[in-house]
Amino acid sequence: MAASFSLSVVTPEKVFFDGETSQIIVRTTEGDIGILANHTSLVADLPSGPLKVRKEDGGWRTAAISTGLLKVGGNKVSILANAVEWADEIDVEWAKRSEEDARRRLKEMQHDKLELDRAELKLQRALNRISVSSMK
Repeated sequence: MAASFSLSVVTPEKVFFDGETSQIIVRTTEGDIGILANHTSLVADLPSGPLKVRKEDGGWRTAAISTGLLKVGGNKVSILANAVEWADEIDVEWAKRSEEDARRRLKEMQHDKLELDRAELKLQRALNRISVSSMK
């Protein structure tokens, strides 16, 4: 493996990943970025999007992140996320039902800003999960 760094991905419920990798690619609010060992310090918001982690064999493992925060510094990357799941563990049928429910709510909740925001986040998460599930 090329030069590596420590990667920690944590949700409110669990430590999703804690180990070494040589590269990640993650979606920030400013676009997708790649991180290698000894990357410059950085803090970034993460919308719902994919996280790709380089495996020891050179392949990739992809996960779906549901919003969060990225911190890079001292050859360590920390991701704090609302939810994360590996692409091969996503229940696509459940994600599609969630997408349909979010779209229905968006139509119904036109006058309630809080509910509208929640429905939009639910839709973004569902669409991200469906997209990432095909990246296995």
